[in-house]
Amino acid sequence: MSNLQKVLLVGSCIFFAATVYSLFNLEIYLIILFFLLHSLCLILFAFKTISSARQDERFMETLHQDVGMEIAEKENEITELTEQLTELENDLNEARDENEALKKDNERMRTGLSELEHEKAVYEAKLNDRSASAEAQVRGLLPPLEENPDGRETVNIIAIAKEATDELMDSAKASGLHISVSSQGDTLLVRADRNRLITLFRNIIDNSIKYMRRAGSLVITISTIGDDIFIVLKDTGEGLNEDETKHIFELNYQGSNRISGNGLGLAQAKAIVESYGGTIYAKSTEGKGMGIYIQLPA
Repeated sequence: MSNLQKVLLVGSCIFFAATVYSLFNLEIYLIILFFLLHSLCLILFAFKTISSARQDERFMETLHQDVGMEIAEKENEITELTEQLTELENDLNEARDENEALKKDNERMRTGLSELEHEKAVYEAKLNDRSASAEAQVRGLLPPLEENPDGRETVNIIAIAKEATDELMDSAKASGLHISVSSQGDTLLVRADRNRLITLFRNIIDNSIKYMRRAGSLVITISTIGDDIFIVLKDTGEGLNEDETKHIFELNYQGSNRISGNGLGLAQAKAIVESYGGTIYAKSTEGKGMGIYIQLPA
């Protein structure tokens, strides 16, 4: 109740009491006046009460609308939060599934790694066995040392090349092969075993004699560059294709032009060269001869 309503109510009560009092003690016009004032206060009080009620009703309607909108907004927020929660739960489930898959992949990788490590160990053991076997084969290919146990003495490699050529000259002539030794001088000293060097030249010359299959020539060129000796043995035979040339130094290998023999000669030549820290390789073009290139430390 507002202050004005209180004043009107109190005034109405006062004027009602004055009206009752004037009925017994005052003139008629005062009775009418007090009654009119009492009625006016009641009318104003009733009007004010009705106005306040209407205002309260409008306020309640507005409040109800505001509350309804607020409730709707909150419901939307709850719906959105529920959807987000559902998405998070789905993401969590997916993450759990991925984690399980990763664990399984990790376990498979560990198992695979263990298997690879085992295979690696087996392979390394086989490789070591093969290396030991290859080393044993190489040692078996080397001719016996002639004098010094370390396999090194001062020898004239040009004289050794000519000696090997002279030994095989008859076979070369029979095959139509002309052999010549070309060098800058008659003497070129090297620290090596004489027997192994003569076997080196003998094997390569004999290989040319076997595989020439036509009249031609074999030129042996010996030269030095710095501290290294370079030997080139180039014939004019039929030669081999590139793929076969890569394998001619392998033990027991015979190419498409194979003839009788055990494939030992060039493998032994390679073993001799490498025993002195040198290198040997071949170049050939089918139909255009074979070239053997050797580098030896002086």
